[in-house]
Amino acid sequence: MASLMKQFFSQCARPEGFLGRMMLRFMNFGHAPLTNWGLGFVDFKDQWTMLDIGCGGGATLKRLLKRSQDAKVYGIDISEESIAKARKVNAKRLDSQVFLTQGSAEHLPYDDQTFDLVTAVETVYFWPQLPMCLQEVLRVMKPGATFAIMVEVVDGDSVWKDVVEGMTVYTPEQLKNLLDEAGFLQTEVHHKKPSYATIIGRKP
Repeated sequence: MASLMKQFFSQCARPEGFLGRMMLRFMNFGHAPLTNWGLGFVDFKDQWTMLDIGCGGGATLKRLLKRSQDAKVYGIDISEESIAKARKVNAKRLDSQVFLTQGSAEHLPYDDQTFDLVTAVETVYFWPQLPMCLQEVLRVMKPGATFAIMVEVVDGDSVWKDVVEGMTVYTPEQLKNLLDEAGFLQTEVHHKKPSYATIIGRKP
């Protein structure tokens, strides 16, 4: 049983196959409370262009559209399985308001100064070379745009990193410091017990 659980949760980084599809369903449902709470710290405007990095099964894209009328949302994920699920979840608005790409946070395939908001829900744990990824995020943000990181595992010594392969756990304060070092301004950390955190940064 322990081995099966580890196999399941190891799908967090890059969902594949049957277990990956099960994980994506779990993510779409399980991340809802964290995401809805975290997005409450964003001052949304209509007609925004937004990006969700590590979009998983695509539920966050739908939540973003509900908060910005006539918006466009872009989702990127390293997993082919994730992109397929996100396409199904957002089928009605696909290629009109929702645009999906398979790819990595290391090399975002978007022009400079494209987005009003960038989100990352339960995904920075898996970004390689995080400081370089943050520079990519800054590059694609418009001046004054917001970056919102939402995490549920907030303890640097968390047992989850022993269960989920390839996971690096950062405390919210470590993430704030990384945003500061990358050049983000007005960085702030919001906590909600027992284990939610949202880290906000803005582009100069």
